Amino acid sequence: MDVLGNYKSAISARSTDKDILKKSQDGGIITTLFAYALEEGIIDGAIVAGPGDEPWKPEPMVVTTKAELLASAGTRYTISPNLSLIKEATRSYGLDRVGIVGTPCQIQAVRKAQLYPIGMRDVDDKIALALGIFCMENLSYQALEAIVEDHCNQKMESIKKMDIGKGKFTVYTERGAVSQMPLKLIHKYVQPGCNVCLDYVANLADISSGSVGSPDGWSTVFVRSTKGNAVWDGAIAAGCFETKPIDQVKPGLDLVTKLATEKITKNQKNVDARKTVGLKADGTPKGLRNPYESP
Repeated sequence: MDVLGNYKSAISARSTDKDILKKSQDGGIITTLFAYALEEGIIDGAIVAGPGDEPWKPEPMVVTTKAELLASAGTRYTISPNLSLIKEATRSYGLDRVGIVGTPCQIQAVRKAQLYPIGMRDVDDKIALALGIFCMENLSYQALEAIVEDHCNQKMESIKKMDIGKGKFTVYTERGAVSQMPLKLIHKYVQPGCNVCLDYVANLADISSGSVGSPDGWSTVFVRSTKGNAVWDGAIAAGCFETKPIDQVKPGLDLVTKLATEKITKNQKNVDARKTVGLKADGTPKGLRNPYESP
């Protein structure tokens, strides 16, 4: 089993755009790719996780300019239902070429919608660029709030940045304070669906990216599809990124592989356990009782 999925190339990279780097979580890969794709007409707009009404609560939004992209840059460690805007992006906004960013499960949903467009007619062929982000697990907003305020003892509205790495969840406040908690304490807050997910690196995206494997301020990038390859090559030619060979940076793909393997191995056990629900001791199905027959 290839835990990293199929890919054409793996690179360590960061944006050359200083405005994007100021706002980005790590290397600014997703924001820069969408900015390039907008400028080149590869997409007419993109569906991203933008700022919501409450601090650090994302809301899906359609962006059509670099300024709007910058306003949505950075990671928010909670759910943003980006796919809910696909129809609106094509119909209300009239976009013919849509970019979308999502977690591995969301990218899987995009591909399923393209394969089986029931309820998505005239929309599936308008998804022009799907970018994925690495994800071990996700949180509800209420869980994130509890982690920040109860465990890290900070107010949500005072937080400047959140980060996950080196076994810790870290928050940085506007006034320069830093609070941390061990990642192992987060697991009880994780969304139930995350416990059966077998994808860490967004295998089905055109391009997927995350901080793991690259130095601070850089991101690891997997270029996966023919479309993704064309966009990446164009962005490189346009000077959008500086890059390093992934085998020349630390910790490199070994750490990405390790974490992907841990996620898949752990969650495969949950998937297998679910298969036994409703089975007799000998492994045969119990079957459902016919309500029209006497017991």
